[in-house]
Amino acid sequence: MAIYELWSPRLERSEMAGALKSRRWVTNLSILLVSSMVLRIIFPAAAVGAALWAETKGWGLFRIIGMEPIVAGILSFVILDFAVWLEHVASHKIPLLWRIHRVHHADNGFDLTTGLRFHPVEILLSMFWKAGIVVLLGAPALSVLVFEIVLNGTSMFSHSNVAISKRFDSLLRRVFVTPDMHRVHHSSMHRETDSNYGFNFSFWDRLFGTYVPQPKLGHEGMEIGLAQYRGSYAAGLFWALKLPFTSLRRSDQ
Repeated sequence: MAIYELWSPRLERSEMAGALKSRRWVTNLSILLVSSMVLRIIFPAAAVGAALWAETKGWGLFRIIGMEPIVAGILSFVILDFAVWLEHVASHKIPLLWRIHRVHHADNGFDLTTGLRFHPVEILLSMFWKAGIVVLLGAPALSVLVFEIVLNGTSMFSHSNVAISKRFDSLLRRVFVTPDMHRVHHSSMHRETDSNYGFNFSFWDRLFGTYVPQPKLGHEGMEIGLAQYRGSYAAGLFWALKLPFTSLRRSDQ
């Protein structure tokens, strides 16, 4: 995705070029590294480990009803995708969760590293949520592994600054989230931030009325990030890591 962005960028913006881009990349990738280390220390088995553990216990709805593994795997993938969509909505609606999630939205740029910029606390909460769903369903470990790989890949794709033809974008977003679709979610306009929550499947937003096809000011004219956090300081690593522990401003709420 990084090579694709460099080869065929969708937007040429000052916050995604030069020294500021380098600083953003260092910060966003460093947050990923910190989150990964914290996750491995506190929750080393992650979602796949939860699936294997539930299997040894014989736990889970799908095992109780004797569902065929292939059907259980497909349903698990779809349900987990919806669970992540629901978690994302909650992270915007619940003030305590938004306090953490705003680290992701405080990025003034929008490229593949934005899809990796999640505070360690959010990564931990997300993993506990997914592990709970996995155990409750009795999801097959292979389907959970595939889901985790797809989720990480689509997060980078949906946040990427790559050029896709309007026709292909229109076809692709009927099922999957495209960068132009998800970029709307990173607008500083509240109506647009409160839309397009999906990372992988696009139909959840259509089903629940949170789909906005295009930003009001267009992709070239829209302001990316949070209006109250503008400037190069938002690309700082320590600033981003301590943001959840600072007071919510009136405009945050």
